[in-house]
Amino acid sequence: MAIRRMSTSTLTEQTRYANMSAGTFQGAVDYLVIAGGGGGGGRSGSISPGGGGGGAGGYRCNVSGESSGGGASAEAALSQLGSVTYTVTVGGGGTGSGTGAGSDGLDSVFGSITSIGGGGGGAYSSAGSAGGSGGGAGRDGGPNPGGAGTTSQGFDGGDKLSGSGSAGGGGGAGQAGEDGGGFGVGGDGGDGVASSITGSSVTRAGGGGGSQDSGASFAVGGAGGGGNGAIGTNNTTGTSGTPNTGSGGGGSKQSDVNNGGSGVVIFTVPTGTSVSFSGGVTQSSATVGSNDVYTVTATSTTSETVTIG
Repeated sequence: MAIRRMSTSTLTEQTRYANMSAGTFQGAVDYLVIAGGGGGGGRSGSISPGGGGGGAGGYRCNVSGESSGGGASAEAALSQLGSVTYTVTVGGGGTGSGTGAGSDGLDSVFGSITSIGGGGGGAYSSAGSAGGSGGGAGRDGGPNPGGAGTTSQGFDGGDKLSGSGSAGGGGGAGQAGEDGGGFGVGGDGGDGVASSITGSSVTRAGGGGGSQDSGASFAVGGAGGGGNGAIGTNNTTGTSGTPNTGSGGGGSKQSDVNNGGSGVVIFTVPTGTSVSFSGGVTQSSATVGSNDVYTVTATSTTSETVTIG
């Protein structure tokens, strides 16, 4: 930070200079915390698809003018005076299954902010799992409900409607998963939410598409990295959620496994603020305007930390 002579500097500049010189930090920490997405579900004992799409990981954001998941407005910033050490955890994506329900994604944590892992996609004839966003319901044997999303973090997974032959899509941070329709009409994954915390708009946390028996077009994953659903008759495999977006994996068949995408923790502080991480953190940083932006993409344990100020 450039500062003029103390006699002509503003009070704000003098205060900021004094804080930085003393090695402390006073102000707000902006954040985007996304949990791991749920894995796509499958069908036991058959190469036919049957699984619902995985739900996106919970999405919590406080950037002004943006939103959190589930249609909620931005949250309050983390206000800080002096040096503070925060727990930081990046949740892994849930494991997809070719023969059963997908597993839930894992939570991501930044201090007092916890985002809930996305719900796994339902297996054949079963409901989707609840989570940050809910997993889509499996096809047939229903009707089966999609999993519930978490308030202010994500939306519900798509249902499997009565008499339908296709699975529901996983819920996204910005939109519910689509219900499974008739044969060849798997539910699309719900879209994610865009944020410009890194300096450019990026959409993350899309739900996975549901699987279907037949059809020329697969159910697409939600915008932001959701995986596509599998198709049985033309041997189209599904896809996994994109890493570090918290997106859900697509619904599977026995021959493929579609995992949820890992989560991410992003935060910003004024340029020049001291930031140090414990040894098991994988992160990168960039300067955007007057802020330093830190992106944490992996942590080795649940006890990793970052100290700010």
